[in-house]
Amino acid sequence: MRSLILVAVALPLLGACASSTGGVSSYQKDLDQLEASCKARQGILTPTGLQTGRPETEYACTIRGATRIPQN
Repeated sequence: MRSLILVAVALPLLGACASSTGGVSSYQKDLDQLEASCKARQGILTPTGLQTGRPETEYACTIRGATRIPQN
């Protein structure tokens, strides 16, 4: 009986988490922009270990083999 009550309570909650508006989240958009910017500089995104909800603080662009910073 307890498991039935647990399922009855959990299903609506899981359904709310699974539903979406069909769009891309702002986090994903920011992450995609960050990745594109990093790739344009021949870099690769690496996790920083932080969990802030902001991709720019959760990932760093690592550029390997660079010998100097280009002057713009």
